[in-house]
Formats: sequence, C-alpha cells, structure tokens
Amino acid sequence: MRKRYDAPLRTLAAALLAATALIGAAATPAAAAAGTSKVLATVNGSDITEDDVRIATADLGPALPQQLQGPQREAYVLDYLIDLKLAAGQAAQEKLGDNPEFAKKMAYYHDKVLMEDLLGNIAKTAVTPEAEKKVYDDAAKAQPPETEIHARHILVPTEAEAKAALERVKKGEDFAKVADEVSKDPGSQGGDLGWFTKDKMVPEFAAAAFKLEPGQVSDPVKSEFGWHVIKVEGKREKAFPPFDQVKDQVARYVAQKAQSDDISKLREQAKIVRNTPAPAAAPTPAAPAGAAPAADAPKP
Repeated sequence: MRKRYDAPLRTLAAALLAATALIGAAATPAAAAAGTSKVLATVNGSDITEDDVRIATADLGPALPQQLQGPQREAYVLDYLIDLKLAAGQAAQEKLGDNPEFAKKMAYYHDKVLMEDLLGNIAKTAVTPEAEKKVYDDAAKAQPPETEIHARHILVPTEAEAKAALERVKKGEDFAKVADEVSKDPGSQGGDLGWFTKDKMVPEFAAAAFKLEPGQVSDPVKSEFGWHVIKVEGKREKAFPPFDQVKDQVARYVAQKAQSDDISKLREQAKIVRNTPAPAAAPTPAAPAGAAPAADAPKP
C-alpha cells in the first residue's frame, strides 16, 4: 500500500501575500499611462483604463473565478475596479487614510510591489534555454537508476482471509477477479496499483513486492493496512522524464534559484541589525514573497 504521507517539497519561495480589502480600497490602481491606455469606464470623474484592468487581473490571480475567461473575465475585473473606486472614494471622505496606521500599510505595500518587480526582472533574465538545459541535464545525471514494478494486490483484514484468497489464485482463478470480489481496497480496480518505486509503499509491502518477478504471487504479507497478497505484473528501470514534460518545473526552479541567490547576496552586502534574537530553529530565509510558486529540481 502507498504511504499515508507525501514527501514535502523544499520550499524555495513563499506564496504571494494577498492584499487586504482595506488597502485595496484605499490604493487606486496605477494609471500613469492613462494617456496611452484605453479608458474603459469613468467613476465620478476618475478613469479606469485597460492598464488598470491588467494590473488588477495580475493582483487578483487565483481569486478570480476560473470559469470566467476572455471578455467575461475582463468585465468581472472591471466591475471589481468600479467597486474599488467607489469604496476608495468613500474611505477618503471618511478620512480613513489620514492616520499613521494607513501610512505604515502603504509603506509596506510600496516596498512589496518594488520587490515583486525586482524578482520578476530577475526571473526574466535568469530563465534562458541554456540555463534550463543545464538544470535538466544536471538533474538527469544525478538521478540514480531506479527499478519500478507494476503490481496488483488483494487486501483483507485477517491472515486467514489472505490465505483463502491466495488458495483461489493458486487453483487458477484470475487474480484481478479475486481482488474485485474480496479486496477491501476501494481505490484499486482488480487490485491494480499501477507502476511504482520501492519508496512509494510502506516497508513491509515494498520488501515483499520487490522480491517477486513478473507473474509471481506472494505469500500473505502483513502491514499497517491489513493482510496483502501481491502479484507483480511487470518490472522495469524508471526512465527520467523528457525535457518537454518537466520544462515548466525546470523554468520555475531556475527562476526561484536566481531570486533566492539575489536576496542572499543582498543580505550579505547589507548591514542588518536585529534588535530581537531569531528563534533557535529559524530556517534560512528563502526567496521572499513575489517569487514563482515553489518547485523542486525536475524529478522523474
């Protein structure tokens, strides 16, 4: 059976911080290029342009309804910006921006946007065909040969039930048919587990399964899930995935590493004074908010 947990990926970048509704309402979208960007709407004399929609779309990101695409998506964002203008106007009338706390938040988001632009520029420069190919080739060379098997199993609560199922198979009944009739694993039709490497299964199951050759059936094996009877259908060396299959992952890795290296360099060059001690187990800072989603080097 497969392990109950997934191995955690090494985090190279934090997720983007979502702007709060208060700050979103108080800060109007950039419209420096309003003279060259098409005006899509005007709210109490204030223009909303195509550039504003583009910026808001990038900011909202996953928060946008995925079913909306094309003109419907643009209309949704435009409605959001109209509400933003109205809310910001009301907030200004109530002088919500005239307090120290608002100024602190604005300073924070000023720095955040600058940082995101910097990291974006770093990523654009770093992700080249040459850099992608080097990361892919290095990962492929570092991947040791690994065997994987295609197996089926019958899972039952007791050893007696496992022995009874095994006896039926030995007498010539189809393994998949017996599995469908008695196995308590609802996730495998005909007991089929597909292809997997040794590390993907709990130790007792993996040890028994990888001793078998194609066509062989195991004696009953006990694991934390119950009792198994295992049949190996095939065995092969696991191939490293082709570049096109992991290209996006490679690009993210290249971008994140460049961003992380740049931030580390900035830290080394800066004079940083912490007035409070860092936690004893504080992790090494990764590339901060604004980097691409976390990803590892390409894996098979």
